[in-house]
Amino acid sequence: MLLATLAIPCATAATVHPLRDGWRLQSACKVTADGAAISASGFIVDDWLKTSVPSTVLAAQAAAKMVPDPYYGINLRNIPGASYPIGHNFANLPMPDDSPYRCGWWYRTEFATPSAARDQRFSIHFGGINYRGDVWLNGKRIADKSTVAGAYRTYDFDVTDLMKGGASNVLAVETFAPTEKDLGINWVDWNPCPPDKDMGLWGDVSLVATGAVTVRSPMAVTHFSDESLTTADLTIYAELHNASAHEVKGTLAGSAAGIQFQQPVQLAAHEDRTVALTPEQIPALHIRNPKPWWPYQMGDPHLEHLTVNFSDQGEKTDEQSVEFGIREITSELTPNGSRLFRVNGKPILIRGAGWSQDMLLRSDDQRLRDQIQMVRAMNLNTIRLEGKLETEEFFRLTDKQGILVMLGWCCCDHWEHWKDWTAEDLSIASASLRAQMLRLRQHASLLVWLNGSDNPPPANVERAYLQVESDTHWPNPVLSSATGAPTSVTGESGVKMTGPYDYVAPSYWYVDQHNGGAFGFNTETSPGPAIPSLASRRKFLSDADAWPPTPAWSLHFGGGEFANLKVFDEAMQTVYAKPASAADYERTAQTMAYDSERAMFESYAKNKYFATGVIQWMLNNAWPSMIWHLYDYYLDAGAGYFATKKACEPLHIQYSYDDRSIVVVNSTYQPVEGLQASVQVHGLHWNPLFSATASLNSAADSSQRIVTIPENLYVGPDRIFFIDLALNDATGRTLSRNFYWVPGTLTTFDWPRTDYTHTPAARHEDLTALSDLPRSQVQANAEMASTPQGRCLRLHLKNTSNALAFQIRAAARTASGELIAPVFWSDNWVELTPGESIELTAQLPASYADTPTIQVDGWNLAPVTLTPTAAAASR
Repeated sequence: MLLATLAIPCATAATVHPLRDGWRLQSACKVTADGAAISASGFIVDDWLKTSVPSTVLAAQAAAKMVPDPYYGINLRNIPGASYPIGHNFANLPMPDDSPYRCGWWYRTEFATPSAARDQRFSIHFGGINYRGDVWLNGKRIADKSTVAGAYRTYDFDVTDLMKGGASNVLAVETFAPTEKDLGINWVDWNPCPPDKDMGLWGDVSLVATGAVTVRSPMAVTHFSDESLTTADLTIYAELHNASAHEVKGTLAGSAAGIQFQQPVQLAAHEDRTVALTPEQIPALHIRNPKPWWPYQMGDPHLEHLTVNFSDQGEKTDEQSVEFGIREITSELTPNGSRLFRVNGKPILIRGAGWSQDMLLRSDDQRLRDQIQMVRAMNLNTIRLEGKLETEEFFRLTDKQGILVMLGWCCCDHWEHWKDWTAEDLSIASASLRAQMLRLRQHASLLVWLNGSDNPPPANVERAYLQVESDTHWPNPVLSSATGAPTSVTGESGVKMTGPYDYVAPSYWYVDQHNGGAFGFNTETSPGPAIPSLASRRKFLSDADAWPPTPAWSLHFGGGEFANLKVFDEAMQTVYAKPASAADYERTAQTMAYDSERAMFESYAKNKYFATGVIQWMLNNAWPSMIWHLYDYYLDAGAGYFATKKACEPLHIQYSYDDRSIVVVNSTYQPVEGLQASVQVHGLHWNPLFSATASLNSAADSSQRIVTIPENLYVGPDRIFFIDLALNDATGRTLSRNFYWVPGTLTTFDWPRTDYTHTPAARHEDLTALSDLPRSQVQANAEMASTPQGRCLRLHLKNTSNALAFQIRAAARTASGELIAPVFWSDNWVELTPGESIELTAQLPASYADTPTIQVDGWNLAPVTLTPTAAAASR
């Protein structure tokens, strides 16, 4: 029998020991004993599955290889219980009668009893149970499934009187999957749902030792006196609970940003109380010359420390410490009705993308760190979570790295089926919201909470949510939903969710004036599919280079209207060319993603602050997918990643599809003077057609038109125009380089046929001539160097021909051609004009120690594979 030994010292301040290892798992349909017997010492579990927690049931089975890799090929559909129709939202369907997950599943562990100090109390914390549970300790039930209900609730059970001194303790939890009438964890149309509906102990479990009075959810809230930010008022909040049967008179004390505070507090027996310490009560909390927290593009994401403790007769009963930022986030409606956010009084154009957890809710801290680094590398400032409320490590990283987070509830299942709600549903939803408010509220990176997603809640639900947010002193803005639908309670949201989610031509983002175009705040939108590289596809498909694609490919599309790629494929064949192979398809798909993603982000930047925000749907995937990502499940960055990186760079030059203007966007909060812009327009055969230069000073946080390409240029024999833009500083250093392929006649949109997925083309643009570009020749060599950040690759490329080298891609692979990821390239999917040279750099993952091979290819150059040499010592 596995026994977890708890090294908890005899202290009265809180000590937490994770109950992570030593768990066993078994279906309740295979167990005849009841909870009293299962949670008794000596119960035999030798044939139960070994696992750790957190883990869903299917995640534990997959880790033990009891089921084939659910992400590979069509394996998911071969797992018992995965018989729901492909592409349907399983959250809205009952569990099949023959599903092994229709039964409850038992989790069981044993742990030693720590020695206890005087008046010490023990509680067991559950960070997430999906969906219901019966909880037993040492033969006694401490909670049943009427009490433990709700995927996003947290639980703390006082087990002091049930702990066995000097002996092992047995904790057993029978978990039950959500039904179609429960507020569970939902995957909508992003990807399939696992057949267990993510049932189980998906959050952390721990034993907590404290004194009689506990301190929970400490928070410091900032209010700046004025725009100078020279003075800030801090208000400290903490949740106190007196677990004893008698009154306690003690002291709440601690420090915030180095400022000491204390206040006497009297608690009645078993009392719960929120304590607030204000600058009026404690003048030291009126701070002069504070160091604010900023999103990383606006300044330093500086974090301070907050510690709060409670003492009874001079002995600490509990103490909690968190990091926080001295920052204030507000929002307002602009004159055109758009939701504008401000950080410390300064406006910010929100440019972000939608986040997904792993489909089996597995978490990996290194993977989290890599992804947050990728967000920053793309120059995005925000991540949106729709009902996927991540781990503490996620929010610790966003705080530290200065990435804003939008979060809120999910759409498309019982969460928004309000007409079917019972009184229990409203109670569970409110308790879930309270748990998450208290868990998350202290984090500096939190931008806004959305009480609904695709629809705002009805008045009674919205009022209940607002009451919870008030009671928990949520310090940030709240919106009724991600849509533009107003409510009778809070009025206009100032945001929109009008699509598109499928492919549209780049010009759409500039010319649309009623749907997803560059006005207002678009909470989720996308130009659609994102086809992974061959190296990635080989990790989840047995026929990764099959053509035409096999049915295994389509399982990795989306659900609902996105269960096929018809819109994208039709546009590819009409605008570019009909692919003859999987390689053709991938190459063209990447170029389409680059062109569309760049235009989407650039159009919103051009129109700031008439446009106030855009969230790409999505950032990442819950499993290997062909749609909606800026980097794929394996953290391989495709063309859309580099288009976003380009479009959102701090100082940027760009082309406008609506009026042919060249615009310089300054996303920094400092003016930049002495800039030189260059505009070069060439025809299909690299014949010069137009050139211009401009000198400019760029104001802080600005969008500035500098040149307009003449309209008559687009009338003539050239069907495609190459627009080469450069922005240099006063020393001649290039700050921004951008290259476009623009058709002479843009797409004509069929506006009356617009639906939530996209606006169809009445007439597609014509870029077919790109398939017949003259062949170019690119000379390539690479070297490896060691840097403080790790091993760095330097790739030198030179176009030795008289033809444009179009959409050059560089990829790092193993000697056998397998994927290496994540690789942080400085740029990719680039163009080289005749005679031009460029150096690309790439940071390799620390986990890869071998010498990679480098593959270089493009639209009109022969593929090259090379092995890097060691860099010269002088480099």
